[in-house]
Amino acid sequence: MQMLLPGNCVLCLATCKGDLCRACHDGLPQLPAVHCPLCLLPTVDSRICGACLAHHPAWTHAIAALRYAFPVDAMIHSLKYQENLALAPLLANLLIAKMNYSAPPDVIIPVPLHPARLQARGFNQALEIGRHVSRQMGIPLLPHVCVRTRNTLSQTELPWKKRRSNLRNVFKCTASFARKHVALLDDVMTSGATLNELAKAVCQQGASEISVWVIARAMPSTTSIKTAGQQGIL
Repeated sequence: MQMLLPGNCVLCLATCKGDLCRACHDGLPQLPAVHCPLCLLPTVDSRICGACLAHHPAWTHAIAALRYAFPVDAMIHSLKYQENLALAPLLANLLIAKMNYSAPPDVIIPVPLHPARLQARGFNQALEIGRHVSRQMGIPLLPHVCVRTRNTLSQTELPWKKRRSNLRNVFKCTASFARKHVALLDDVMTSGATLNELAKAVCQQGASEISVWVIARAMPSTTSIKTAGQQGIL
């Protein structure tokens, strides 16, 4: 992944006015046109899927800018692990472009990292993306009202059925969100377990509505979807 160059597409380096040329932008991996409004996985009629009906997530609705596939996965990886912070506004703009709310949320909360992981990485990618979303949409960003109380194993290192238990009661929120619409922001939704635990903590503080905003939604295999639905972690 190249660093952003002024006047060049971040992906192909062609001359363009924005961060992405038209060809690269139009080739970005989109979500299935028909999908569940809660977990964003494909459905036949855009209604809430069976897995979410059986184990309703703690949030109200969800939006993802794109599907987690090349080159979106490479851009997110470059931001997180190569400190390519210039990609944060680009990714934020892709998310903002998908917003269709008539009434925006009252506040945005980026998914927090544990202090040990934050110190090792040096920054929170969700917070960096959230800064730009907050500025562009004029919505307050609250990066410190929720904390991660345990330095859990990375979700990507665990099988689907263990992801829920790995994160149980891992978040604590100190502010009141009584009668507030809260948006939770993260880079990727895979099983949804992380966001669900944070949504539970926010709900306990009185939030009346919770949105989930992510840059990319991973599309698991059919077997993984069935397992995750049975475990109630989608």
